[in-house]
Amino acid sequence: RQSMQAFVLQDRAPQCVFAINRRTMKGVKDPAALKGRRIGVTAPGSHSHVMANFVMARAGVKPNEYSAIGIGSGAGAVAAVRSGQVDAFVGLDPVVTQLEKADAIDIVVDTRRVEEGDALYNGPMVAGCLYAPQTFIDRNPETVQRMTNAVIRSLKTIAAITPEELMKSVPKAAFLGNPKLYAECFLRNRPAMSIDGRFPEGCVETAAKALASVKPELADFKFDAAAAYTNRFADAAKKA
Repeated sequence: RQSMQAFVLQDRAPQCVFAINRRTMKGVKDPAALKGRRIGVTAPGSHSHVMANFVMARAGVKPNEYSAIGIGSGAGAVAAVRSGQVDAFVGLDPVVTQLEKADAIDIVVDTRRVEEGDALYNGPMVAGCLYAPQTFIDRNPETVQRMTNAVIRSLKTIAAITPEELMKSVPKAAFLGNPKLYAECFLRNRPAMSIDGRFPEGCVETAAKALASVKPELADFKFDAAAAYTNRFADAAKKA
């Protein structure tokens, strides 16, 4: 096994959304009604599957009391919802915003908002970050510091930039043919992004509990929280 360590945080929350399909579950707001139903996830065992487990558990439904169906995170997910293949789903933008604007879904939990993510997981559930083998970090601290500095500068720029300014620098292919939708998704997801690159205390324990919901064999595994991440590079970037 190789020891890995995360050294700068990009996303303070997962940015996933749990939504109920209006086509098959019209008027339903309570996830408890999804017992025995089909819930779309990007892939079995993925973070979207983890989120489905947590939302359903909060509604009193066990993981084996609903069917998790892999539907991907793009056009396939949109088609699965619109055709009624799933009764609810966990997805990301631009799929979520696209379906919401089409009045195809009712959002139940939205972790594009940090406070909703923290409430669902009972602690800080972080997402995107940079990490590397511990040996690489120990041997190349200057390189790691430069990467950290670059990420934090980018985060600060993103926190202040307008969608119009951002889109001048983004490849047009990223717009998926709909620049207006891209801009709206950016604004909806920006609150979940870190602005200082620091990992919040308790994030390892929160993530470990979430992972065990789809991998029961990890329930008793003892994660070394102190070794999983470091804030020393983010702190040094702030001082600089």
